Amino acid sequence: MQTSKRYIEVDFIRGFALLLMVGFHLAFDLNYFHYIDINIRHGLDWRYFRYVILSLFIGTVGISLVLANQEMINYKKVFSRAGKLLLASLAISVASYFMNPNSWIYFGVIHFILVGSLAGLFFIHIPKVALVLGIMIIILFNMGLLNMHWLYGPLKIPLHLPRVTEDLVQFFPWFAAVLIGIYVGHKRYFDIGLQSGKLVDAVVFLGRHALIIYLVHQPILFGIFESIKWIHS
Repeated sequence: MQTSKRYIEVDFIRGFALLLMVGFHLAFDLNYFHYIDINIRHGLDWRYFRYVILSLFIGTVGISLVLANQEMINYKKVFSRAGKLLLASLAISVASYFMNPNSWIYFGVIHFILVGSLAGLFFIHIPKVALVLGIMIIILFNMGLLNMHWLYGPLKIPLHLPRVTEDLVQFFPWFAAVLIGIYVGHKRYFDIGLQSGKLVDAVVFLGRHALIIYLVHQPILFGIFESIKWIHS
């Protein structure tokens, strides 16, 4: 039976990224309810902050793929996880449609992780190819030669996709983070000998329960601010 060592570093990175994401969404909500005034959608600093969060979060996807399928692909675990991600993705799309029908989420972080995880399976055992391809994706995307406009255009009308969405994680360039994560996973570059401690363990706990925390934190924050707004109205 295949076994894999669980590295707390991976959970720590994922948990740290999750904390940053909660902070990002808190700023978004404060701006949405007019407690602060920031350009979170187009402000350069906020966009770079989002890039850092996604790079850490998605990079761990590639690392985890390697650690969970070191000798051979564990299809039972793969499809079980894919099923959970699919249900979570559908829940996010449906909930966001009722909240913001003109900007509902059709391919956000969880949607991407579902597709990116499955696509990453083809590169688990060819880490050097994954690294080179990941770098090429970044270069070609920034040259304007690689994007997903060819897919969005034909699907926009039949699927009633909104012109603007609350969260969009395009397959390109973000699949590059999965591929580079696969290489990092093989080389164990993340293994820095992180020691257990109260703070570390707390962040690791968040990382190990990232999906459920990701799903509930924004509704909780939004509900709190809606309640405050209702009380003061």
